[in-house]
Amino acid sequence: MNRQVLEQSEKLLAAARARKIKLASAESCTGGLIAAALTEIPGSSDVFERGFVTYSNEAKTDLLGVAKELIAKHGAVSEQTVEAMALGALEHSRAHLALSVSGVAGPGGGTADKPVGTVFFAVAQDDRPVRIVRKAFDAALSRGEIREQATAFGLNLLLEAVEPSLLA
Repeated sequence: MNRQVLEQSEKLLAAARARKIKLASAESCTGGLIAAALTEIPGSSDVFERGFVTYSNEAKTDLLGVAKELIAKHGAVSEQTVEAMALGALEHSRAHLALSVSGVAGPGGGTADKPVGTVFFAVAQDDRPVRIVRKAFDAALSRGEIREQATAFGLNLLLEAVEPSLLA
């Protein structure tokens, strides 16, 4: 785990702890890297409630309640799917704030609409609108690099949701 990600995780956990906010993640293309980054920090269990690794469409449906029809219509890599994933993570946990991520890490699988490096994120919070972000990471990066950058970006989105002033 790189130092920047560990520092982000520490800041996020401290900010969430101070505000008594519990976190959850629902990950597809990052395959649990966000959960791993958070649980790398000792004592994270009082803040990080749970993580869902929902790599397959069936897992998204079974564990998070994402409708099969939604995935069939919009695709696993879409605004609609990450929104449903984040809301499902909130519903199926005791968290107050959830981050979901789904994307095309490559090297294959990209389309003209969603080329390699396309990653969608959603942040869902109790009683707030879901924030959805589409990010285009450099397609020339390796699969691992795209996943690492998506992890760091996702942690920043969580940190911004918990405490925007800490993003300096």
